[in-house]
Amino acid sequence: MQWSQTWTWFDGGWHEGNPGIVGPRTHAFWLGSSVFDGARAFEGVTPDLDLHLARVNRSAVALGLQPTKSVEEMLGLTAEGIAKFGPQAELYIRPMYWAEAGGASAVMADPASTRFCLCIHEAPMPKPAGSAITLSPFRRPTPETAPLEAKAGCLYPNNSRALVEARGRGFDNCLLTDMLGNVAELATANIFMAKDGVVFTPIANGTFLNGITRQRTIRLLREAGREVVEGALSYKQFTGADEIFSAGNYGKVQPVIRIDDRDLQPGPAFRQARELYWAYAHAG
Repeated sequence: MQWSQTWTWFDGGWHEGNPGIVGPRTHAFWLGSSVFDGARAFEGVTPDLDLHLARVNRSAVALGLQPTKSVEEMLGLTAEGIAKFGPQAELYIRPMYWAEAGGASAVMADPASTRFCLCIHEAPMPKPAGSAITLSPFRRPTPETAPLEAKAGCLYPNNSRALVEARGRGFDNCLLTDMLGNVAELATANIFMAKDGVVFTPIANGTFLNGITRQRTIRLLREAGREVVEGALSYKQFTGADEIFSAGNYGKVQPVIRIDDRDLQPGPAFRQARELYWAYAHAG
């Protein structure tokens, strides 16, 4: 496979490409004991990088792992890694922890075996061309059934199969609901809609990731005077929305231009959210 330019720090040094860092007996490879986070470098900025790095440490604790790097250490390593690319490179920054060994029971991860790596690779920022979405038949789990308080790798196969199913029907992405049928998120980002000038987004109820870019977008819109309501939202509300847009680390703020067979246009709430985010990212 042809990988984009990639540098990964682990075991005290930087390694180019896609180095092998786990084996068949590695607990994370076998039983999924891994967490990660994702931040962005683009246009010479790294918005909320410190928040992403702090979250990976919280995720590690939530999954029973033992963080081994401070936020300050990870900030230093990230600066080293970014310097290996061009000044305007568009990068994905992914710190990770995983368990190398099992504990007293093979199923349990041994926190003392926790390992760390920081992977940085080229990943062009998506253009705001818009996506077509639909309703997924798959749902988000509840906190009693999955480690939802962590950004854990084991959570993502469910979103992956939702994407595969939606794309098989000709859509780019899909909305997943929680177990009560309320809209939770897109398969790859948090979701927003606007109706009569008011922005609505699903309330963070523990069934989906309360994203850092989501939180930043809400804060920026409210500070600009836009009303943002967090609450329980039905799929019918989305199909009747004036506009829909997403917020997530990979693409930041992106428009939705079709839901099922209904076309939409990027609207004033989306444009305001994207402009505010870009201004915030470049202000620091």
